[in-house]
Amino acid sequence: MSKFVYRMQNILNLKYKLEEQAKMEFAAARRRLTEEEEKLDLFYRRKGSYEEEGRRLREDTLEVLDILDNRNAILQMEEFIELQKIEVAKAEDALETERQKLQEVMQERKVQEKLREKAFEAFMKEENAKESKEIDELVSYTYGQRRRTQG
Repeated sequence: MSKFVYRMQNILNLKYKLEEQAKMEFAAARRRLTEEEEKLDLFYRRKGSYEEEGRRLREDTLEVLDILDNRNAILQMEEFIELQKIEVAKAEDALETERQKLQEVMQERKVQEKLREKAFEAFMKEENAKESKEIDELVSYTYGQRRRTQG
């Protein structure tokens, strides 16, 4: 039996490499989104602590400068939160783009694998046909030899 050689194996190998690269890019985009979400969460927590500090400042003796500083800090955190929401949205868009690229590359790889499977099936059919032909020839030869020795 001869060895199966897929003539487009180099293309399939390239598809595997492209898929691995796309997976790494997707993972990087996922990490970036997680980092941006963590920053946003941190800003929300800081704003919450400033608000809590503001409530405490209003309960104790009224220190106007401290209350104004606290209010400014809260306003600054709100600005940071709005800017961070934009960064999170950008990271989500980038993640979606990378997901679509990964999906496309995976589909291309699957197509190449199907083509390889079909080529292998055709190869096996061809090999089975050759083997069957050889067996038929051997049986015919053996049968012919018996008839000659008997007759």
